[in-house]
Amino acid sequence: MKVKICGITNLEDALNAINAGADALGFVFYDKSPRYIEPFQARAIVEKLPPFVQTIGLFVNEPNIFINQVCINAKMQSAQVIDDDAYTDFNTLDTRYIKVLRAKSKEDILNTKDEYVLVDAFVDGFGGEGKRLALEWFKDIDCSKMILAGGLNENNLNELKGYGFYGIDVSSGVEASKGKKDKQKMINFIKAVNEI
Repeated sequence: MKVKICGITNLEDALNAINAGADALGFVFYDKSPRYIEPFQARAIVEKLPPFVQTIGLFVNEPNIFINQVCINAKMQSAQVIDDDAYTDFNTLDTRYIKVLRAKSKEDILNTKDEYVLVDAFVDGFGGEGKRLALEWFKDIDCSKMILAGGLNENNLNELKGYGFYGIDVSSGVEASKGKKDKQKMINFIKAVNEI
C-alpha cells in the first residue's frame, strides 16, 4: 500500500518522512491551512530530496492557471485537487492530478468513476481535521484505485485489512503539532502500514 505524508512544511520533516518509508510527500497550497507552504519554499525542499519520491501539491477550489503555475514554481509532480465549487477544468490541466472526494455518505463512494481518487471525510474546513470515514461504506466495493485519508494513525491501521486500498494519506496522525511532523510517529505509522 502506498503512503503519502501530507502537510510537509520543512526539509527535516520531508527527509524523516522519506527515511520512514513514505512514497509521496504532500505540500499544501491552500493559504488558510496551518500547513500552508509558499511555493518557492516548497521548491527549496523538493530540490534537496532524493530521487524516486513523488511530490504532490494540494489545492482547494483553484482555477487551472493557478494550479499549473504553482506546480511549476514548486516543482510538484502531481496535483491533489479539492474542487467542490467546480473551479478546475481537469481536461486542460498541465499536470497529473488526483481528485479528492469529500464523502458524506456511502452513495458518494458508489458514484466514483473508474479512476484513482482520494477519499476523505467531509468536514466544513479543508484537510487535516482527523475525521474518519465509516469503513463499512467501503464493504463490497473495489478499493484498488482509492487512497484513503482522514483520521488515520498507527493504532487504527489494522482496521483496513482486507479492503485493498491503493494507498493512504496521513497528515495530523503523524504530527507533533500542526505543520510539524513527529519522526517516531511517521516510523510507527509506516511500520503499521507494512503489517496490513
